[in-house]
Parts: sequence; structure tokens; C-alpha cells
Amino acid sequence: MDISSLLGAMPGAMAQGLIWGIMAIGVYITFRIMDIADLSVDGTMCTGAAVCIMMMQGGANVWVALLVATLAGMLVGLATGIFHTLMGIPAILAGILTQLGLWGVNLKIMGKSNQAINVDKYNLLVSLRYVKNSILDKNTIVVIILFIIVIIAILYWFFGTELGSSIRATGCNENMARAQGINTNFNKVLGLMISNGLVALSSALLGQYQGFADINMGKGAIVIGLAAVIIGEAIFGKIFKNFAAKLFAVALGGAIYFIVLQIVIWCGIDTDLLKLFQALVVAVFLAIPYWKEKYFSKPKRVTGIAKEGE
Repeated sequence: MDISSLLGAMPGAMAQGLIWGIMAIGVYITFRIMDIADLSVDGTMCTGAAVCIMMMQGGANVWVALLVATLAGMLVGLATGIFHTLMGIPAILAGILTQLGLWGVNLKIMGKSNQAINVDKYNLLVSLRYVKNSILDKNTIVVIILFIIVIIAILYWFFGTELGSSIRATGCNENMARAQGINTNFNKVLGLMISNGLVALSSALLGQYQGFADINMGKGAIVIGLAAVIIGEAIFGKIFKNFAAKLFAVALGGAIYFIVLQIVIWCGIDTDLLKLFQALVVAVFLAIPYWKEKYFSKPKRVTGIAKEGE
């Protein structure tokens, strides 16, 4: 095994992982902040790329295409939120229904199962070609890091506002939030819209990076998003306490995940088993907090117990 080939593939793995890191921030909002299992992201990961690439093929500016793709993702979150809040469908089933419906929608957007976009013909923000040997303002890794910094800054500001705090309160304790006069249904819908908007933005960037949108590109996306969240928390949880730092840790978790995946491929493991490997990685990292508490934490001392009759 040639180590130089692994080192040569690392920048690409890091760039792709950071793009998925934006998606993981969206998953973090629903999974950790809202305490909602949103499976609609598997469909949204195709919607964002489909909208972005079709708009650019139609002559739209790349920034306009990214904005519209993000808004399309927010509409997906709105649909899931309506299923969940107005129709009383459990969140996990609402996400599955939305994901199922998006299959046909995404096909209609693209016109066929795959649409390509050429970096030579279109002014793409990110591309696999720009990962190595490119000027700083064109380098894909630099561009994505700037995207992540801006996104985290906006989210840090928003979740510090009264509305953002009410969304966090809804996810923390819905009954208590409702008792305080907070419209929890509205907050759930808004949280799902923000999350899916970020997922669609990530997929729009991913579509540019890989040069195509494909109907199957979101399959298993929730697993990658959860893996990034769990890896980020497991590695940086003791270091990053601030909310903004936690979001950055999640993005780094995406990069670490794809770097590990690249090492696994380099080691010669059968690529047909990659999905199995992804599932095992998520399972192990989800189990780590439980193992730490059960097997490695010190037993708590019980003090101050009053004697009977006192």
C-alpha cells in the first residue's frame, strides 16, 4: 500500500467531509436541540443539489442558485413540520413520508435521475478540481470553512435571541415551554425548516463539488449526519463547551468521518461493505456515552441519609 496515494486523497476527503459537516449542523439542530428524529434529510440531500444545478444550467447566478436551494430545503422542513404538528403524525414517520414524496419531486426537478454540471462551463464556488493546486480564494477547503464560520455565527446569534431561546426550550422540555406560553408547534416547524435549509445548502455545495446531482445521493445521509454529530461530540465534547464551538465540532466530525472512511478504503476493505461500516461507526459512537457511564464512571457516594425515626 502506497502511503503517498493516501496522502494525496486526504484533501479531497477533508473537503467532502466539511461539506457534509454543514449537513451535520442541520442534523444537530433537530437531533440535539429539538430532540426530533428527522429522516426527511435523506430526500433533502438530493433536493438542494437538484435545484442548484438545474438553476445554474438555466443561467442563474451561483449565489442565487444556492439561495433558492436553501429555500427549497426549508419548504421540505415546512412539509415535515406540518405533517408532525397539524396532522399529529409522529416526527419520525413524518420525515419518512416527506422523504418518500421527495423522490418524485426530485425526479421532476431534474427531469431524469442524474444531471451533470461542468466546472469548465459554469462558475462553481467549489469543485474537486479546486482542492489542490488552486489559489487561496478558490480553494474548496478554504471556501467551505468560510461558509461554516458564517453559518455558525448566524446560528449563534439566532439561538441567543428570544425566538431562538424558545426553540431551545421547546426541545429541552416541551411541556414546560408550553406552560410558559411558548407556541411549541411553531417552534418545531421553524426548527425543521432551519435544519433542512442547512441540509439543502450542503447538498447544493456537494452537487457543485462532485459535478452532478443524482436521485440516490441522499440515500443514507442521516447516518453520515449522525456519525458526524456523535464523532464531534465524542472527540471534542470535553474541550468545546460553548454553543458555537459545539457546532464547529460537529462540522469537524464530518471531516474526521470522511478521513477515516478514506483510510478504510486505502486499507483495501471491500467497498460493498462501506454502508455496513458506516452503520457500525455510528453504533459504536452512540454507545460510547453509555459505556462510559456504566463501566468507567465512579459510583456516586450517597450522603446525608437520615436514620429512621429522626
